[in-house]
Amino acid sequence: MKVDSRDITLCAVITSLYFVINLIQSATVGNPAVSGPVQLRISDCLIPLSALLGWPVAVGVTLGGALTNAYAFIAPVDVVFGPLANLTAAFIVIFMRRRPLIACVTAAFPIGLIVGGGYLWLFFDAPEIYGLVLPAWAAMALSITLSSLIAVSFIGYAILRMLSRPGVIEPLRSRGLKVLT
Repeated sequence: MKVDSRDITLCAVITSLYFVINLIQSATVGNPAVSGPVQLRISDCLIPLSALLGWPVAVGVTLGGALTNAYAFIAPVDVVFGPLANLTAAFIVIFMRRRPLIACVTAAFPIGLIVGGGYLWLFFDAPEIYGLVLPAWAAMALSITLSSLIAVSFIGYAILRMLSRPGVIEPLRSRGLKVLT
């Protein structure tokens, strides 16, 4: 695999975009929406773009997640495993890119399981989900998975579909971006 300056630039743009979207969301909606027990990160809608643009997006959402988690510091485990959840989700999308909707739905689960079920429940009270009484780790895993389904599967998939049209792909290619097919 050959890495060139366009790949690095795309990675930096995605990293910055992920971080800035989280800052704006945190400033307007409040930090719990970005780094709390629900964690509906709108920036996760960038993860499906890895199906179109490949590893620079996967690395970008990983580094963006690391910056966000370091900025809204909860614990060192969040700075390490939150970005790894994004990386896992992005690589799932890359490997399943021939079926983008299934890829996007599947990608939401590692985020919910790693972040919610893995460690976030240690730092927050379990959210109440439609009156269900679940163990803290299960409630948090369900909450984060549902939030990720909204960001990745609905918003991200819609963006991916819009950008996957030939009228958008050809200008990207003509400017030297590597587009996965």
